[in-house]
Amino acid sequence: MGTRAGASSIEETPMPLEGVVIKAENLWKTYDMGEAIQVHALSGVTFAIERGEYVAIMGPSGSGKSTLMNLIGCLDTPTRGSYWLNRQLVSELSDDELAYIRNKEIGFVFQTFNLLSRATALHNVELPLIYSGMPARERLERAEEALRRVDLADRMHHKPNELSGGQRQRVAVARALVNNPSIILADEPTGNLDTATGEEIMGLFSRLNEAGNTIVLVTHEHDIAAHAHRIIHVRDGRIERDETIGGEGYEK
Repeated sequence: MGTRAGASSIEETPMPLEGVVIKAENLWKTYDMGEAIQVHALSGVTFAIERGEYVAIMGPSGSGKSTLMNLIGCLDTPTRGSYWLNRQLVSELSDDELAYIRNKEIGFVFQTFNLLSRATALHNVELPLIYSGMPARERLERAEEALRRVDLADRMHHKPNELSGGQRQRVAVARALVNNPSIILADEPTGNLDTATGEEIMGLFSRLNEAGNTIVLVTHEHDIAAHAHRIIHVRDGRIERDETIGGEGYEK
């Protein structure tokens, strides 16, 4: 794959070890605000996540966690530094190449569900497979299986307005699962849900992690982050603390 125009040269960063699904090395994201003013949204962030981990990225508004999520999700590229996803260096790729990686390697779950209102749950889950060119019969089988995994086998042919908020988020989780991605990236996934429904969705994430899925959860809420097994605390564009739940600081 090529190198995106204007990218910094690839830094001397060794390929991650087998089993490391995410490796960020000295990531910077700088915005030029004009008149020689620069804002550093991220300043030298380094961490790694192994396959099968359940990690929360936590920080207050303006901490840099959303910028970091965009880099992890291949929605943006760093100004400087290296980012490896599933042992592929993606920090130097073009926009088209990043789009391919996003569809293949990452399952997104957003706060606002992002479902097509006129499409059934089944069709919403099928969409990533349509974009990847998968044959119709295989698409259908994969989408049905993903909906069964989130306990929505009896709601496959319902449209979003016929589903509760929790059911809509389950459809979004099924859509994230359908491509068998390297990671599930969830951005404030309970933000539009009541407390009880939010706990149900977090229980679903825990079960998916126990089944082997790698989950990266972005949140500003302590009680939501506490469901993860490791929390990376971000403040002022840097990692303030990296800890395992109930344990000592995490080093990788």
